[in-house]
Amino acid sequence: MSSLHTGDKLDHYVIERVAARSGMASIFRATDERTGQPVAIKVPHPEMEADPVFFDRFRREQEIGEKLDHPGVMKVFPSADHSRFYMAMEWVEGRLLRQVMNEQGKFPPQRAARIALEIASALQYIHSQGVIHRDLKPENIMLDSEDGIKLIDFGIAANVGSKRLTFSKFSQTMGTPDYISPEQVKGKRGDARSDIYALGIMLYEMLTGKVPFTGANAFTIMNDRLLNNPVPPREIDPSIAPELQEIIYRAIERDPARRYRSAREFAYDLEHQDQVGVADREELRNWHLRRQPRTRQVLFYVAIALIPIVIFAILLWVAKHT
Repeated sequence: MSSLHTGDKLDHYVIERVAARSGMASIFRATDERTGQPVAIKVPHPEMEADPVFFDRFRREQEIGEKLDHPGVMKVFPSADHSRFYMAMEWVEGRLLRQVMNEQGKFPPQRAARIALEIASALQYIHSQGVIHRDLKPENIMLDSEDGIKLIDFGIAANVGSKRLTFSKFSQTMGTPDYISPEQVKGKRGDARSDIYALGIMLYEMLTGKVPFTGANAFTIMNDRLLNNPVPPREIDPSIAPELQEIIYRAIERDPARRYRSAREFAYDLEHQDQVGVADREELRNWHLRRQPRTRQVLFYVAIALIPIVIFAILLWVAKHT
């Protein structure tokens, strides 16, 4: 079956329409004949089903999604009786946070804090289940009309204690560097504090309309994150409370040991901003000072850039000799 059309049946699901397409899969709105409820059906494009990296990612997303049950996480339904490779998920009315941010620019502080609190609560839950999202960004958060959120796309998430980062993860993060934690940039696995860092970056972006670290390409953005401090949010918008700014800095500490220890702590401060003590931070005084990478660091990024090429060459050689 190369494609699905309105009225087609996939097991006990009746296809209504295409909801979204990407280079790897299409998402259809469908109706579950057993319950009459709308569902989302994620179907890989035929050429992707034979890709072992995509297959691993898809299965991971399905397995993690099936075990999670929280209002802030998109539910994935069990797949035991599927006749083909697809994923059935709850249908969520809403839009991606990225779409809303693109249309509305920066959010009022109260709204940004409220959305961040919703996300932190969902992170607290998934972390309690031993799951790290690892790709938290506005493109992976659904927002409904009441600003309720759903975390989506657990394709590169990991269970605590599972195997180290796969190449599929590393190559993808190279393409979306704005929310990657410094430890992930350095090639480390990352843990719950990496999700906290990403949420801190998103809170900064919701409040200011821009991400804190910039550059002409992925490597300069990651270098900026490792060496320099962002423009303080209150320099961009003085209406942002010092306490809310402090919360951001606690979340995006370069050293993960200095960040919030848990999403619960992050959420608590967002709920009780009047109790947040504001630190006298060097990064608030010297943010305008810019450091440049040393030669060794430049070589490190060049080596990272060569990894996909080397792996592709190896896979090509294996394919030709088997």
